[in-house]
Amino acid sequence: MTKFYKLLFLSTLMMSTLIAISSYSWMGMWIGLEINILSIMPILINQKSKISSESGIKYFLTQTIASTTIMISIIMMMKQINLSETLIKELPSLIMNSGFLLKMGMAPFHFWFPEVLEGLSWLNSMIMLTWQKITPMVMLMHNIESSLFYMFVIVFSMIISGMMAINQVSLRKILAYSSINHMGWMMSSMMLSQSIWLIYFSVYTITTIIIIIMLNMTNTFFVSQLNLIWNFNPMIKLLFLLNFLSLTGIPPFIGFLPKWLTIQVMINNNLYFMVMIMMMMTMIMIYVYIMMFLSSATFSMTMQNWLNFSNSAFLNKMVSMSSLFMVIALITVTLILTSY
Repeated sequence: MTKFYKLLFLSTLMMSTLIAISSYSWMGMWIGLEINILSIMPILINQKSKISSESGIKYFLTQTIASTTIMISIIMMMKQINLSETLIKELPSLIMNSGFLLKMGMAPFHFWFPEVLEGLSWLNSMIMLTWQKITPMVMLMHNIESSLFYMFVIVFSMIISGMMAINQVSLRKILAYSSINHMGWMMSSMMLSQSIWLIYFSVYTITTIIIIIMLNMTNTFFVSQLNLIWNFNPMIKLLFLLNFLSLTGIPPFIGFLPKWLTIQVMINNNLYFMVMIMMMMTMIMIYVYIMMFLSSATFSMTMQNWLNFSNSAFLNKMVSMSSLFMVIALITVTLILTSY
Protein backbone atom coordinates (compact mmCIF):
# COMPACT_ATOMS: atom_id res chain seq x y z
CA MET A 1 0.00 0.00 0.00
CA THR A 2 2.85 2.35 0.86
CA LYS A 3 4.57 1.74 -2.46
CA PHE A 4 1.29 2.32 -4.31
CA TYR A 5 0.63 5.77 -2.89
CA LYS A 6 4.27 6.79 -3.36
CA LEU A 7 4.07 5.71 -7.00
CA LEU A 8 0.85 7.70 -7.34
CA PHE A 9 2.38 10.88 -5.96
CA LEU A 10 5.57 10.41 -7.99
CA SER A 11 3.47 10.30 -11.15
CA THR A 12 1.60 13.47 -10.18
CA LEU A 13 4.95 15.08 -9.29
CA MET A 14 6.26 14.42 -12.79
CA MET A 15 2.97 15.53 -14.32
CA SER A 16 3.06 18.83 -12.38
CA THR A 17 6.54 19.59 -13.71
CA LEU A 18 5.39 18.95 -17.28
CA ILE A 19 2.34 21.17 -16.73
CA ALA A 20 4.47 24.03 -15.40
CA ILE A 21 7.19 23.97 -18.08
CA SER A 22 4.73 23.55 -20.98
CA SER A 23 2.28 26.25 -19.90
CA TYR A 24 1.84 29.41 -21.98
CA SER A 25 0.79 31.64 -19.06
CA TRP A 26 2.19 32.52 -15.65
CA MET A 27 -1.00 31.31 -13.97
CA GLY A 28 -0.66 27.91 -15.62
CA MET A 29 2.92 27.69 -14.41
CA TRP A 30 1.84 28.70 -10.90
CA ILE A 31 -0.81 25.96 -10.88
CA GLY A 32 1.85 23.44 -11.88
CA LEU A 33 4.00 24.63 -8.98
CA GLU A 34 1.14 24.14 -6.52
CA ILE A 35 0.43 20.62 -7.77
CA ASN A 36 4.16 19.97 -7.40
CA ILE A 37 4.14 21.01 -3.72
CA LEU A 38 1.06 18.91 -2.93
CA SER A 39 2.59 15.89 -4.71
CA ILE A 40 5.98 15.91 -3.03
CA MET A 41 4.80 16.45 0.56
CA PRO A 42 3.51 12.85 1.09
CA ILE A 43 6.76 11.57 -0.42
CA LEU A 44 8.98 13.61 1.91
CA ILE A 45 7.07 13.00 5.15
CA ASN A 46 7.81 9.64 6.75
CA GLN A 47 5.66 8.62 9.71
CA LYS A 48 8.51 6.55 11.18
CA SER A 49 10.97 9.46 11.22
CA LYS A 50 10.35 12.72 13.07
CA ILE A 51 13.36 14.34 11.38
CA SER A 52 11.93 13.60 7.94
CA SER A 53 8.56 15.07 8.94
CA GLU A 54 10.28 18.19 10.27
CA SER A 55 12.16 18.63 7.00
CA GLY A 56 8.92 18.18 5.08
CA ILE A 57 7.19 20.92 7.10
CA LYS A 58 10.16 23.28 6.60
CA TYR A 59 10.04 22.62 2.87
CA PHE A 60 6.28 23.20 2.75
CA LEU A 61 6.48 26.55 4.58
CA THR A 62 9.33 27.78 2.39
CA GLN A 63 7.62 26.76 -0.83
CA THR A 64 4.40 28.39 0.32
CA ILE A 65 6.20 31.70 0.87
CA ALA A 66 7.81 31.41 -2.56
CA SER A 67 4.49 30.60 -4.25
CA THR A 68 2.82 33.56 -2.51
CA THR A 69 5.62 35.83 -3.74
CA ILE A 70 5.19 34.58 -7.30
CA MET A 71 1.40 35.05 -7.14
CA ILE A 72 1.81 38.65 -5.92
CA SER A 73 4.15 39.41 -8.84
CA ILE A 74 1.68 37.81 -11.30
CA ILE A 75 -1.13 40.02 -9.96
CA MET A 76 1.10 43.09 -10.32
CA MET A 77 1.84 42.16 -13.93
CA MET A 78 -1.82 41.52 -14.78
CA LYS A 79 -2.85 44.93 -13.43
CA GLN A 80 -0.89 46.53 -16.31
CA ILE A 81 -0.28 49.74 -14.43
CA ASN A 82 1.47 52.46 -16.44
CA LEU A 83 4.70 52.90 -14.53
CA SER A 84 7.16 55.59 -15.49
CA GLU A 85 10.28 54.81 -13.50
CA THR A 86 12.51 52.00 -14.71
CA LEU A 87 13.06 50.52 -11.24
CA ILE A 88 9.33 50.32 -10.57
CA LYS A 89 8.75 48.72 -13.98
CA GLU A 90 11.21 45.96 -13.15
CA LEU A 91 9.81 45.41 -9.64
CA PRO A 92 7.24 42.67 -10.52
CA SER A 93 9.90 40.79 -12.49
CA LEU A 94 12.37 41.02 -9.58
CA ILE A 95 9.74 39.80 -7.11
CA MET A 96 8.82 36.86 -9.35
CA ASN A 97 12.43 35.83 -9.92
CA SER A 98 13.12 36.11 -6.18
CA GLY A 99 10.34 33.57 -5.67
CA PHE A 100 11.94 31.25 -8.23
CA LEU A 101 15.34 31.64 -6.55
CA LEU A 102 13.75 30.82 -3.18
CA LYS A 103 12.23 27.66 -4.67
CA MET A 104 15.60 26.66 -6.11
CA GLY A 105 17.43 27.34 -2.86
CA MET A 106 19.99 29.74 -4.33
CA ALA A 107 21.83 32.27 -2.20
CA PRO A 108 20.81 34.57 -0.57
CA PHE A 109 17.60 32.49 -0.34
CA HIS A 110 19.46 29.29 0.54
CA PHE A 111 18.77 29.18 4.30
CA TRP A 112 16.25 26.30 4.08
CA PHE A 113 17.92 24.04 1.54
CA PRO A 114 20.77 22.37 3.53
CA GLU A 115 18.58 22.00 6.63
CA VAL A 116 15.76 20.34 4.71
CA LEU A 117 18.13 18.04 2.85
CA GLU A 118 19.81 16.98 6.11
CA GLY A 119 16.61 15.35 7.39
CA LEU A 120 15.67 13.46 4.23
CA SER A 121 16.57 10.01 2.98
CA TRP A 122 18.97 9.66 0.07
CA LEU A 123 16.23 8.93 -2.46
CA ASN A 124 14.22 11.97 -1.38
CA SER A 125 17.42 14.03 -1.44
CA MET A 126 17.97 12.86 -5.02
CA ILE A 127 14.53 14.21 -5.98
CA MET A 128 15.27 17.53 -4.27
CA LEU A 129 18.68 17.90 -5.95
CA THR A 130 17.57 16.99 -9.46
CA TRP A 131 13.89 16.87 -10.40
CA GLN A 132 12.73 19.71 -8.13
CA LYS A 133 15.18 22.09 -9.81
CA ILE A 134 13.60 21.72 -13.26
CA THR A 135 10.40 23.74 -12.83
CA PRO A 136 11.81 26.90 -11.15
CA MET A 137 14.84 26.96 -13.46
CA VAL A 138 12.73 26.68 -16.63
CA MET A 139 10.36 29.37 -15.34
CA LEU A 140 13.31 31.57 -14.43
CA MET A 141 14.70 31.06 -17.91
CA HIS A 142 11.66 32.79 -19.41
CA ASN A 143 12.18 35.87 -17.25
CA ILE A 144 15.94 36.14 -16.76
CA GLU A 145 18.18 38.77 -18.26
CA SER A 146 21.80 39.82 -17.84
CA SER A 147 21.70 42.41 -15.06
CA LEU A 148 23.51 43.39 -11.88
CA PHE A 149 20.95 41.63 -9.66
CA TYR A 150 21.48 38.20 -11.21
CA MET A 151 25.23 38.62 -11.27
CA PHE A 152 25.10 39.41 -7.55
CA VAL A 153 23.03 36.26 -6.95
CA ILE A 154 25.52 34.14 -8.91
CA VAL A 155 28.58 35.51 -7.11
CA PHE A 156 26.88 35.30 -3.71
CA SER A 157 25.92 31.66 -4.38
CA MET A 158 29.54 30.86 -5.23
CA ILE A 159 30.84 32.51 -2.05
CA ILE A 160 28.23 30.99 0.27
CA SER A 161 28.56 27.47 -1.14
CA GLY A 162 32.33 27.49 -0.74
CA MET A 163 32.48 29.05 2.71
CA MET A 164 29.66 27.01 4.23
CA ALA A 165 30.91 23.70 2.83
CA ILE A 166 34.24 24.01 4.65
CA ASN A 167 34.46 21.72 7.71
CA GLN A 168 31.11 20.07 6.94
CA VAL A 169 30.89 16.43 8.01
CA SER A 170 27.47 15.61 6.54
CA LEU A 171 27.51 14.41 2.93
CA ARG A 172 23.95 15.64 2.40
CA LYS A 173 24.92 19.18 3.37
CA ILE A 174 28.03 19.00 1.17
CA LEU A 175 25.88 17.96 -1.79
CA ALA A 176 23.42 20.75 -0.94
CA TYR A 177 26.13 23.43 -1.05
CA SER A 178 27.56 21.78 -4.16
CA SER A 179 24.12 22.14 -5.75
CA ILE A 180 24.07 25.85 -4.87
CA ASN A 181 27.47 26.25 -6.52
CA HIS A 182 26.37 24.42 -9.68
CA MET A 183 23.17 26.44 -9.87
CA GLY A 184 25.31 29.57 -10.02
CA TRP A 185 27.03 28.17 -13.10
CA MET A 186 23.67 27.11 -14.55
CA MET A 187 22.27 30.62 -14.13
CA SER A 188 25.30 32.03 -15.94
CA SER A 189 24.80 29.64 -18.86
CA MET A 190 21.04 30.22 -18.77
CA MET A 191 21.44 33.97 -19.32
CA LEU A 192 23.51 33.44 -22.48
CA SER A 193 22.68 30.04 -23.97
CA GLN A 194 19.80 27.72 -23.12
CA SER A 195 21.41 24.78 -24.93
CA ILE A 196 24.49 24.99 -22.68
CA TRP A 197 22.22 25.11 -19.64
CA LEU A 198 20.53 21.91 -20.83
CA ILE A 199 23.91 20.19 -21.24
CA TYR A 200 25.03 21.38 -17.81
CA PHE A 201 21.85 20.27 -16.06
CA SER A 202 21.90 16.86 -17.77
CA VAL A 203 25.52 16.15 -16.79
CA TYR A 204 24.92 17.39 -13.23
CA THR A 205 21.76 15.28 -12.87
CA ILE A 206 23.31 12.04 -14.12
CA THR A 207 26.42 12.44 -11.95
CA THR A 208 24.40 13.31 -8.84
CA ILE A 209 22.05 10.35 -9.31
CA ILE A 210 24.97 7.91 -9.59
CA ILE A 211 26.64 9.32 -6.46
CA ILE A 212 23.44 9.26 -4.40
CA ILE A 213 22.57 5.69 -5.46
CA MET A 214 26.04 4.59 -4.31
CA LEU A 215 25.65 6.39 -0.97
CA ASN A 216 22.15 4.97 -0.50
CA MET A 217 23.25 1.40 -1.13
CA THR A 218 26.14 1.71 1.30
CA ASN A 219 24.02 3.58 3.89
CA THR A 220 26.58 6.39 4.13
CA PHE A 221 25.63 9.81 5.46
CA PHE A 222 28.84 11.29 6.88
CA VAL A 223 32.40 11.83 5.67
CA SER A 224 33.79 9.64 8.47
CA GLN A 225 31.92 6.64 7.05
CA LEU A 226 33.60 6.87 3.65
CA ASN A 227 36.76 5.09 4.80
CA LEU A 228 34.66 2.10 5.89
CA ILE A 229 33.30 1.75 2.37
CA TRP A 230 36.69 2.28 0.81
CA ASN A 231 38.33 -0.40 2.94
CA PHE A 232 35.49 -2.81 2.24
CA ASN A 233 35.29 -2.47 -1.54
CA PRO A 234 38.11 -0.73 -3.46
CA MET A 235 35.98 -0.63 -6.64
CA ILE A 236 33.34 1.46 -4.87
CA LYS A 237 36.13 3.72 -3.65
CA LEU A 238 37.45 4.28 -7.18
CA LEU A 239 34.04 4.83 -8.78
CA PHE A 240 32.85 7.14 -6.04
CA LEU A 241 36.05 9.16 -6.35
CA LEU A 242 35.73 9.44 -10.14
CA ASN A 243 32.09 10.51 -9.99
CA PHE A 244 32.74 13.04 -7.24
CA LEU A 245 35.69 14.50 -9.16
CA SER A 246 33.41 14.75 -12.18
CA LEU A 247 30.93 16.68 -10.03
CA THR A 248 33.66 19.17 -9.11
CA GLY A 249 34.31 19.95 -12.77
CA ILE A 250 37.99 19.03 -12.83
CA PRO A 251 39.30 18.17 -16.33
CA PRO A 252 39.29 15.74 -18.09
CA PHE A 253 36.10 14.50 -16.39
CA ILE A 254 32.71 15.00 -18.01
CA GLY A 255 31.76 17.60 -15.40
CA PHE A 256 34.36 19.95 -16.86
CA LEU A 257 32.63 20.06 -20.27
CA PRO A 258 29.59 22.23 -19.32
CA LYS A 259 31.78 24.56 -17.24
CA TRP A 260 34.15 24.93 -20.15
CA LEU A 261 31.25 25.75 -22.49
CA THR A 262 29.89 28.27 -19.96
CA ILE A 263 33.27 29.96 -19.61
CA GLN A 264 33.63 30.15 -23.39
CA VAL A 265 30.22 31.75 -23.98
CA MET A 266 30.78 34.22 -21.12
CA ILE A 267 34.14 35.26 -22.56
CA ASN A 268 32.51 35.71 -25.96
CA ASN A 269 30.11 38.15 -24.26
CA ASN A 270 32.99 40.06 -22.61
CA LEU A 271 32.17 38.95 -19.05
CA TYR A 272 35.82 38.52 -18.12
CA PHE A 273 35.56 39.79 -14.54
CA MET A 274 32.53 37.60 -13.86
CA VAL A 275 34.30 34.50 -15.16
CA MET A 276 37.35 35.22 -13.00
CA ILE A 277 35.26 35.55 -9.84
CA MET A 278 33.30 32.37 -10.57
CA MET A 279 36.46 30.36 -11.19
CA MET A 280 38.09 31.64 -8.00
CA MET A 281 35.03 30.86 -5.88
CA THR A 282 34.68 27.40 -7.44
CA MET A 283 38.26 26.64 -6.36
CA ILE A 284 37.04 26.81 -2.75
CA MET A 285 34.55 24.01 -3.44
CA ILE A 286 37.27 21.96 -5.14
CA TYR A 287 39.41 22.46 -2.02
CA VAL A 288 36.53 21.16 0.11
CA TYR A 289 36.20 18.03 -2.04
CA ILE A 290 39.93 17.32 -1.99
CA MET A 291 40.19 17.82 1.79
CA MET A 292 37.20 15.52 2.28
CA PHE A 293 38.90 12.72 0.37
CA LEU A 294 42.28 13.28 2.01
CA SER A 295 40.81 13.19 5.51
CA SER A 296 38.85 10.02 4.72
CA ALA A 297 41.61 8.21 2.84
CA THR A 298 44.35 8.78 5.41
CA PHE A 299 42.50 6.99 8.23
CA SER A 300 42.46 3.21 8.28
CA MET A 301 39.67 1.22 9.95
CA THR A 302 39.22 -2.55 10.16
CA MET A 303 35.44 -2.79 10.60
CA GLN A 304 34.92 -5.01 7.60
CA ASN A 305 31.53 -6.43 8.63
CA TRP A 306 29.83 -3.05 8.92
CA LEU A 307 28.41 -3.44 5.42
CA ASN A 308 27.14 -6.49 3.58
CA PHE A 309 26.52 -5.64 -0.02
CA SER A 310 29.34 -7.32 -1.94
CA ASN A 311 27.06 -10.09 -3.27
CA SER A 312 24.28 -7.76 -4.34
CA ALA A 313 23.36 -8.17 -8.02
CA PHE A 314 21.91 -4.68 -8.08
CA LEU A 315 25.18 -3.27 -6.74
CA ASN A 316 27.15 -5.03 -9.46
CA LYS A 317 24.84 -3.56 -12.10
CA MET A 318 25.25 -0.09 -10.66
CA VAL A 319 29.03 -0.47 -10.50
CA SER A 320 29.09 -1.55 -14.14
CA MET A 321 26.81 1.31 -15.20
CA SER A 322 28.90 3.86 -13.31
CA SER A 323 32.09 2.48 -14.81
CA LEU A 324 30.66 2.60 -18.31
CA PHE A 325 29.38 6.14 -17.83
CA MET A 326 32.72 7.41 -16.51
CA VAL A 327 34.77 5.70 -19.24
CA ILE A 328 32.53 7.08 -22.01
CA ALA A 329 32.60 10.51 -20.40
CA LEU A 330 36.39 10.51 -20.07
CA ILE A 331 36.87 9.42 -23.69
CA THR A 332 34.37 11.98 -24.97
CA VAL A 333 35.86 14.92 -23.08
CA THR A 334 39.42 13.89 -23.98
CA LEU A 335 38.53 13.75 -27.69
CA ILE A 336 36.83 17.15 -27.52
CA LEU A 337 39.76 18.75 -25.72
CA THR A 338 42.35 17.30 -28.14
CA SER A 339 40.36 18.44 -31.19
CA TYR A 340 40.88 22.12 -30.29
